[in-house]
Amino acid sequence: MIDAAGIPGAAVAAVRDARHVCVLTGAGVSAESGVPTFRDAQSGLWEKFDPLDLATPEAFLRDPALVWRWYRWRRDLVAMAEPNPGHVALATLAARIPRLTLVTQNVDGLHQRAGSKDVIEFHGNLFTNRCFAEDCVVDCDAGAEVPVCPGCGSNVRPGVVWFGEAIPEHALDQSFAAAADCDVFLSIGTSSLVFPAAGLAEIAKQSGAIVIEVNPNPTGMSAGFDYAIAGNVGIVLPDLLACTAEVE
Repeated sequence: MIDAAGIPGAAVAAVRDARHVCVLTGAGVSAESGVPTFRDAQSGLWEKFDPLDLATPEAFLRDPALVWRWYRWRRDLVAMAEPNPGHVALATLAARIPRLTLVTQNVDGLHQRAGSKDVIEFHGNLFTNRCFAEDCVVDCDAGAEVPVCPGCGSNVRPGVVWFGEAIPEHALDQSFAAAADCDVFLSIGTSSLVFPAAGLAEIAKQSGAIVIEVNPNPTGMSAGFDYAIAGNVGIVLPDLLACTAEVE
């Protein structure tokens, strides 16, 4: 059965009746707010730079001022973006069901600005600052060419996960536990190909959850999901939310 919004009725019912929904979001969600992907951000003044010259610990040690100039440019781009209806729909859904765990690969903070709470950020947050030496979040003079830690005096870095760095252990533990516990898993705006994030859907599936993909185009994992809904996140998620309300 396909409802009027083009979403399978069984998928609507699964979300409506879920005890626990685990959601994984990727760059496709933020792209609809005008946030450039990491690769797209290598444009204009920065097109001559390789990401490895800007987004690794080694790059920061070599030229922290250059790295900070690029991240301030990215911060300015993201600050102009607004949460889209997809972000808002997920925040609203969390208030309608017993439990929702939101895991994101994005670093822009748009989920939080839309009202989502306790977001698990796989790759950190673009707007936080971390002490390079002690790897803790700090408040500092972010306007300095290279901010310094008020505690130890070490250079401060952007609070994102760089190439060659591990995803924070607490983020992995929380997301794996949520995927194993949920009865519905939503994979939204992500290729489902990059691990360990891509493994969450597999964990959920093996644990008996219904897995639903929402993406403009099919991914390499679509055939293995229970439902693959083709469409823009900012349209499909509000429609899904509306459909769950209609049958309450």
